Amino acid sequence: MKRLILLTLILSQLIPAMARQKDSDRPYLTKSFNGTSIKNVRAETSGGSLTVTGSSGKEAKVEVYVRTNGNNRNISDEEIKKLLSENYDIDIAVSGDELRAIASSKGNINWKKSLSISFRIFVPSKISSKLHTSGGSIRLSDLSGNHDFSTSGGSLHIEGLSGMLSGKTSGGSIYVANSKGTVDLKTSGGSIEAVKCNGTIDLSTSGGSLKLEQLQGNIKARTSGGSISGNSISGELFSHTSGGSIRLEQLACSLDASTSAGGVTASFTTPGKFVKINVSAGSATLALPKNKGFNLDLNGGRINAGTLNNFNGIVEKDKIKGSLNGGGTDVYVRTSAGSVSIDWR
Repeated sequence: MKRLILLTLILSQLIPAMARQKDSDRPYLTKSFNGTSIKNVRAETSGGSLTVTGSSGKEAKVEVYVRTNGNNRNISDEEIKKLLSENYDIDIAVSGDELRAIASSKGNINWKKSLSISFRIFVPSKISSKLHTSGGSIRLSDLSGNHDFSTSGGSLHIEGLSGMLSGKTSGGSIYVANSKGTVDLKTSGGSIEAVKCNGTIDLSTSGGSLKLEQLQGNIKARTSGGSISGNSISGELFSHTSGGSIRLEQLACSLDASTSAGGVTASFTTPGKFVKINVSAGSATLALPKNKGFNLDLNGGRINAGTLNNFNGIVEKDKIKGSLNGGGTDVYVRTSAGSVSIDWR
């Protein structure tokens, strides 16, 4: 009997929760448009998320999702309609070549009556966008064009984009994958992960970590406090952290790396024109191909470079300067106190 009562209590709590989940996955409103004339998307909302997805079709569609803010109660469409009409302006329309989806409050709203309004927008892939939300996340996928997007606190998720991308979040994390062109992404505190991207890439976080995988082009990666890790990078990489370590593998690029506190480890398959490393407190460890030519300029607490065959220059315990195998890639390494180690492979 006790088990039956317990099961009944669990179900009584679970069913409303499932209903709320079901309602949150169901659009409150859907509007469809002919997408052939649409070249731009502009979307704004105060607290909800924004999603823009491209496709090969000619139709455009906007789905509106509404949920209560600050409590778990489930409300009917009639209640939502009443709260929207009293407290919000919703503008969804096409003007010229622009699809517009904007949710704005009419004034100060009692938190008990506030709503989270999200837009999911489906459009032909060749469009540009300008998006802003005060607190929700932003997702962009399968689009080509110019995209400017920002959120005050949510995360950014970008996949399959090409063109000029400029995204900012005040505190959320950033994920970008399978994208190319000019990529400029910033967060004030979250982490950044970039995978399989190509072009001019600028990634910056004020406190989180950076993870770089299979990138090609001119790449800048900066963090004020977190670590930086990377694998399979070609082109040019400029990486800086004020407090964390830097660990890079399978590099076929030029490298400029610096850290104010941690160490730097970098392994090269094919070095580019230059390798420049500055470390204020930690050590520097490099893996370089032994049969390539280098211009070495190494200075640190202690230098561990093994046997240098076909070398012309100066070798001291804390300094090496000269050409190896006739010269080639410039390798400049400075550590304030830590060691400098080179593994010839």
